[in-house]
Amino acid sequence: MKLTDKKIRRTRCLFITLAVICITPLCERGRLLSGARSHEDFYSGKDLVCAIDLGDDMLGAHGLETGFNYELLNRFAQENNCNVSVVVAGRKKNVNYLDSLKAGKIDLLIMHHEDFEAVDDLNISSKVNDCSAWIVGDQDLNGIRQINGWLSYFSNTEEFGQMESRYFRSHNPVKRAEKGVKTRTVSPYDELFRKYARDLGWDWRMLAAVVYQESKFSINSRSHRGATGLMQVMPRTGEVYNVHNLIDPEENLYAGTRHLKRLEKLYTGKGMAQDEIVKFTLAAYNAGEGRIKDCRSFAASQNIDNNSWDEIVKIIPLMREDSILEEESVKLGKFQGYETIAYVDNIMNIYEAICTICPEK
Repeated sequence: MKLTDKKIRRTRCLFITLAVICITPLCERGRLLSGARSHEDFYSGKDLVCAIDLGDDMLGAHGLETGFNYELLNRFAQENNCNVSVVVAGRKKNVNYLDSLKAGKIDLLIMHHEDFEAVDDLNISSKVNDCSAWIVGDQDLNGIRQINGWLSYFSNTEEFGQMESRYFRSHNPVKRAEKGVKTRTVSPYDELFRKYARDLGWDWRMLAAVVYQESKFSINSRSHRGATGLMQVMPRTGEVYNVHNLIDPEENLYAGTRHLKRLEKLYTGKGMAQDEIVKFTLAAYNAGEGRIKDCRSFAASQNIDNNSWDEIVKIIPLMREDSILEEESVKLGKFQGYETIAYVDNIMNIYEAICTICPEK
């Protein structure tokens, strides 16, 4: 019986020794892995100010990089439990974003990878889509580890491949129609176009045509007058609709389509056909409702059908003459109208091209 007890004790000791030998390396490995992963929570709960400085997408050679990185930043924030606010280069003149990053005024900067080659004392991510890179301050080593880890993971997902396909392709509908292209994808923002076109009661492809005319689908577009984003919304117009982040695709479309809807009501119930309502709405979006009101009032004073855009186009040359200043029906003076005529024509041509390449609504 005693011998049996000794065997039991020896067996227990042997078991404990083997357990220690086996478990200790696992614990050490766990501690190492825990240390290696400590950077993954570096940005958790933080509010990050990010700048995108990739030039003008409308003139660039890499496609819609700004919109692509904007969406990627927001996906990073969503999956890493942080918030991002984004500024785009050109919104503030004479700002050196590298200096702002070094001074701690911004937390993250996105530029073309080759622009970072001569930069010292900063942490640069791996390339994003072989053209751009993300950069953080020299003290944020864990931050760049977290960014690189996430980029490495996300760039291998199906969703990343779909994002690339949406942003990095030819988006010119007229050229695509000439080549006989048939597609179900017109832009990176087709789903948003469908959503906000429903609110307007428009074919989403018409809204896509408006956006292409305004910005070539670039959130980085900005006019000399300050109109910004996909639908070139003026800041004061955005404020009317309580929208302040005009580079955000959805907020810009919300403000732009709300404005279109308000303008459309001016011509609804006037005996116009629906296609004429759309044309007058587009003209007012470009020139302002007051100018189009002058055109229609002057046409009526000349016994010309003011519910037909083609008839309005015919009388616009008269509105360029000095004599128009004597017309009581005209409140805002002379109107050149060249830009507005071309604007409506261009959108109708783009719409026709989009319907050709994408025949299904």
